[in-house]
Amino acid sequence: MNLQTIFRDFNPSKFIVHSSLMVFTALFALRLDGTINWSYWTVFSPIWFWKFMVIAGATVGSYVWWRYPHFRLEGEAYIHYKAMLVSLAQHLILLRFELLVCNKLQSGHHSWILVFIPLIFLSIVSIAVCIWAVKHDRSFELELFCAVNMLQFIFLSLRLDGFTSWSWVVVFVPLWIVMCLSLVGLFYIIIYALFRTQQLNARLRKMWFNLALAYTLLVVPVLVFLVLLTNKLDGDISMNYSGVVSPLFVSYVTLLLLTFSAKGGNKWWFGIRKDFSQFLQEYANMAYSTGRASEQNDGSSSSNNASQQPIIKEKNHKKSDLMKPVVPVISIEMPD
Repeated sequence: MNLQTIFRDFNPSKFIVHSSLMVFTALFALRLDGTINWSYWTVFSPIWFWKFMVIAGATVGSYVWWRYPHFRLEGEAYIHYKAMLVSLAQHLILLRFELLVCNKLQSGHHSWILVFIPLIFLSIVSIAVCIWAVKHDRSFELELFCAVNMLQFIFLSLRLDGFTSWSWVVVFVPLWIVMCLSLVGLFYIIIYALFRTQQLNARLRKMWFNLALAYTLLVVPVLVFLVLLTNKLDGDISMNYSGVVSPLFVSYVTLLLLTFSAKGGNKWWFGIRKDFSQFLQEYANMAYSTGRASEQNDGSSSSNNASQQPIIKEKNHKKSDLMKPVVPVISIEMPD
């Protein structure tokens, strides 16, 4: 199996984020149902792992950046490094919000408005980051999510603190708007894939069908989850939280599969400075070459020792030949 083929377009950053969120969703639902009695600090362990990888990756990348100045001349190194620092700052703000949420759930300290202040601030900052990302042709999934849901975060904090008595269907109005826009985009992709790709070649037609299937598996489960959650919070259904979040796992699995074709990614995380597939291939080749070299050294050590003395003699012989004086050849012509 060729690792380069499997991980050719693999995006490790998105894989870590989506897998951490999937595990956290499962643990949080089980904790709300009372199936497990773990501390919320333990339940949030996938989130802590995600943030640890971000901080460690940025630290190693910054060390490589300052330790080897000649690496800064490689292509768009400055843009990649700045994007990594921007992402680190956003994750630190998000980490502050997650710490406050965990502390609130565990001990009940603080109000929910205070807890959501870092997230609201992150939403404001994300607007500027989205503009910067578009200008420099960078991806901005997390930034876009925070920017479009700023009003949703405000509604959630007010509802959780009891400042409003709205039903949860009303509280999630900003999310309903986002989901409606997502459905419009999904319908457009499906219609285009079914009726407008007949004149395209087989490869493009297959790409559009795969795109329509992927977006369907992403949007529809999230919409079902949102409907179940609002009904659960309003008391209209008696389903447990594990059943409520079950549609999300379809979206999570789809996202994990899409990470193998996501491409992109910042090359300065952990200072690898290249695509993940290329880095993995070079690392595997280096390990293979090191192992082969050690085996060859073990197998040929005796033969090298045996042939070392003739080689030295041959070198000394060549050296003595070089030290001999050069005598011109004198040709004497014989008389007739």
